[in-house]
Amino acid sequence: MANRSAVKLNSGQPDFVQFNNLACETAGGKVIFATDEWFAPARNLLKREPAVFLPSAFTEFGKWMDGWETRRKRIPGHDWCIVQLGVPGVIHGFDVDTSFFTGNYAPSISIQAACLDGLSVPSLVLEGDRTGMAASESQFEVVAQLNSESWEEIVPVTMLKPGYADSCNNFFSVTFPNRVTHIRLNMYPDGGIARLRVYGVGQRDWSSLRSHMEIDLVALVNGGVCVGYSNAHFGHPRNMIGFGRADNMADGWETARRLDRPKVLKADEKGILQVPGFEWAIFRLGHPSVISKIEIDTNHFKGNFPDWCKIEACSLTPEEEQTYIRHKWSSDQGPMWKMLLLPQKLKPHFRHLYSGECVLQRGCVSHVRLVIAPDGGNQLDYASGP
Repeated sequence: MANRSAVKLNSGQPDFVQFNNLACETAGGKVIFATDEWFAPARNLLKREPAVFLPSAFTEFGKWMDGWETRRKRIPGHDWCIVQLGVPGVIHGFDVDTSFFTGNYAPSISIQAACLDGLSVPSLVLEGDRTGMAASESQFEVVAQLNSESWEEIVPVTMLKPGYADSCNNFFSVTFPNRVTHIRLNMYPDGGIARLRVYGVGQRDWSSLRSHMEIDLVALVNGGVCVGYSNAHFGHPRNMIGFGRADNMADGWETARRLDRPKVLKADEKGILQVPGFEWAIFRLGHPSVISKIEIDTNHFKGNFPDWCKIEACSLTPEEEQTYIRHKWSSDQGPMWKMLLLPQKLKPHFRHLYSGECVLQRGCVSHVRLVIAPDGGNQLDYASGP
């Protein structure tokens, strides 16, 4: 059966963009403080959807912008905001996106980080539409308790590029091994930023869990992460491991239609289509474990669900994983996958649950590969066993 080679990143994109966006609003990310939000509120930074531009859209405070934009500063200082990550974890990189901010983008930024676990964090909440607003004196007093100006600087003061299509993504690679719960984004001195994407891997305290406890091993919140895939034309595989069930098709993994599909499709005695190709996505589990239950969810995928799927598993060291990533998980130089879930016929818009004899015993594994054929879209979950 033919395997499609791993796709390449868009030109100019660093490898870390394959990780999860730990600050996205759909992952629970929140802006808990912002010095100023005159033209556009800071919460826009964390939207999942790409920024848009509406030429004729204005508010009573000025031009409507899909991002965070402060007023032109006429007092000493600079603008900044604090983001509480939806999923605390290790950060590998940032995308400070200035889309459509061309004559009004922030000239420079820096980013600081902290882990506030176990600390008494004051209540900071920004509610409602904050367009035209600025932080009050009492809000400044409360946020001062965080001492955010002393947090670790993980992106030094750096100039940004304007928000044209070929320059809007300002990527910053980060080498910071510590767990992060909050970041402070500084803009110098004022201006606008469309999106802030914080790419990394969730990290939780596994020592606090009881043995034999069932947990979603591949979930974003538990440290699951996509480390390779064949095709993501309509949706990245990382969408499958987010919170809850998908809101719509965009909240899942969907591939392009394979061009090597037979002109006339035929099925075997089990109803499984006989096709020459398949698509795949590989995930590192949040913690090496024994898998006893599997969920494949084709929610919202009604005319474009995969015909069938199978799941394979293996156990890899971090060094082995890096080697396979460099080789794009080539079938010639890839890991020795063992069958975990035999090929299963799938249904449209349906929650498929597998356990018992359906899930083969493979012991403790660290990585899984979801294979779908010939193409299509879905979500998945794994539960640990004894």
